[in-house]
Amino acid sequence: MMTSANTLACEPEPGVSLIMAQPSLRTVRQPGLGRITVEQTGGRSVVRSVYATSPLRLLTPKNHGHAVWIYSSSYGGGLVDGDAITIHVAVGTDSQAFLSTQSATKVYRSPRGTAVTLCADVEENGLLVCVPDAVVCYAGARYRQSQKINLASGAGLILLDWFTSGRRECGERWLFDEYLSHTVIHQDGHLMVHDALALRASDGELVTRLGRYDVMAVAVVIGQMLQGDVDRIMARVQDERVRRHADRIVTVAPVSSAGCVLRVAGPSIEDVEHTLRDLLYFVPGLLGDSPWARKW
Repeated sequence: MMTSANTLACEPEPGVSLIMAQPSLRTVRQPGLGRITVEQTGGRSVVRSVYATSPLRLLTPKNHGHAVWIYSSSYGGGLVDGDAITIHVAVGTDSQAFLSTQSATKVYRSPRGTAVTLCADVEENGLLVCVPDAVVCYAGARYRQSQKINLASGAGLILLDWFTSGRRECGERWLFDEYLSHTVIHQDGHLMVHDALALRASDGELVTRLGRYDVMAVAVVIGQMLQGDVDRIMARVQDERVRRHADRIVTVAPVSSAGCVLRVAGPSIEDVEHTLRDLLYFVPGLLGDSPWARKW
């Protein structure tokens, strides 16, 4: 069954108490936990509740559009060994939310590993645009990411997951220990996307396997409200032939009747950013303002 906006898409682990938007002083805080609820009122989306515990910060700056903007960041300027961040987002009926990061997610050397979990519920005619900056794993870093999204039948989603080879200028190209990403998207109770990526140095040198590419990106666009945009992405990418030894590779695959999964591999952040912005040009129109104008 579809998880409602009042139910967490990710159930708590045994023995872990999740904190509500206004927790009791007696409640034990879980580090790195964030919760945010977005609702529609007066023809505009608003933040109904927001809560975060250190090292996580959630910022909700004003904008000129009708959607809520949410930026996550950490007090330490990145993820250090043992950090675990969990963000729960509930987007109500007819509401729109843009979720991003304040800057690139830097992952420092982490023998025990780091983890980021996103759990989101988007109700009827709601829209979630999740477009963070890229993840940058330093040498010896271990990073695990899990994204679980539940969409109502009329909801829409634009979700980006991308990462770089690391601090290339410092000689740390593809020298992280582990990058794991797992994305599961349900719509109206039906599984739409189940995507997993595992890059482990223990399985063989990453620099050898990934060749000339320094940035990898996966973007999901899904929902009936985005049908026209999906069709344009599909037509445009399918018209471009994949050339052997190309500096940039762009592929697309359909998801049911109203969605697609876009994959991009390129030589630099700038190159992949340009490609993504070009293909996702319609995003500012959906939000009523362009978050990229002040950032990318």
